[in-house]
Amino acid sequence: MVRVRRFLVQGACLLLLAACSLPRGAALQSEILNETGARHPSFQVVKVTRESAPRLAGWPVTGWSGGYRWFAASRGPDAALIQSGDRLELAVWESQENSLLAGAGSKMTALPAMMVSSGGTVFVPYVGEVAVRGLTETEARNRIQKELEDISVSSQVQISVVAGRNNSVDLVGGVGAPGRYPLEGRNESLLGVIAQGGGILPGLRNPLVRLQRNGQGYEVLARRLLETPDYNVWLRGGDQITVVEDTRSFNVLGAAGRQERIYFETEHMSAMDALSAMGGLDAGRANPRGILILRDYRADDLNPGGAGPEMQQVVFTIDLTGADGLFAARSFRVNPGDTLLATESPVNGARTILGLLGTVIGLGNAANDA
Repeated sequence: MVRVRRFLVQGACLLLLAACSLPRGAALQSEILNETGARHPSFQVVKVTRESAPRLAGWPVTGWSGGYRWFAASRGPDAALIQSGDRLELAVWESQENSLLAGAGSKMTALPAMMVSSGGTVFVPYVGEVAVRGLTETEARNRIQKELEDISVSSQVQISVVAGRNNSVDLVGGVGAPGRYPLEGRNESLLGVIAQGGGILPGLRNPLVRLQRNGQGYEVLARRLLETPDYNVWLRGGDQITVVEDTRSFNVLGAAGRQERIYFETEHMSAMDALSAMGGLDAGRANPRGILILRDYRADDLNPGGAGPEMQQVVFTIDLTGADGLFAARSFRVNPGDTLLATESPVNGARTILGLLGTVIGLGNAANDA
């Protein structure tokens, strides 16, 4: 009996030692934050509460600009305006017998297609350079016809404009039929041109519409573009449109429903949104008091005194066991590049030890019965 008891004691001690080093799916909060008690910690710990959340919202944004740059819709002229690079096709009709333009027995002269020069003019025989840039097709016809009255009072002009690069837009990618599309009117909307190009490819995850204009870039999520009429802007000649996937993401680790990189589903995601996207917490392992968000700031972001981070590496802690933490999680934003760690509950270690002890006791009872 004494030998059995000694065996049980030794076995229990070995099991207790083994329990301390058993593999776990996540670290404990105390293990992650144990450095905070050091004299010179290498990171800052900030508790997220309803009181601190508004102040933290003013801290520098990391991982991206913090919002997509876009503009409100604006109405343009009802008709297309002639631009440099457009081609004009002219047909001149005359009723008089002797004409400088028409041949014998002909009342109509079709002039070769003329490209609008960089100066905004076209050359008309016997007239010279005529400024047409910025005019509608009707205005250009009236101006050319008026210039021809000096050589032929009865002349009438027909005009056809073929849009050039400056009166077209480019659908570069992310649509069914990329290519160059002429602007038939000055009220061609972004969604209208995307529709002409076959629409956004269905396989794109959270598509982002990018528009380049005059050396400036603009972006808007396709979802926002569809939901907000004012975002459906009128296009201008030379615009370039590309539809790509939104690459912003954050990492999820620990006692969570999913451990992987998660891409942003909307323009902004709160900590509560992130928790939902990762499938919530593992009910049997996670510590709801120990939700950690790890973030890196740049050196020029530092602003000690509450207006900004004091150190480049910051760990934000959220306690989900009370209303204060739950409300704070709804307002605190996760940034691209963050790491969200759901720490493991310390109760799991105690459960493991108790389970091992129960096993040892069961073995002891079996030995006594034997």
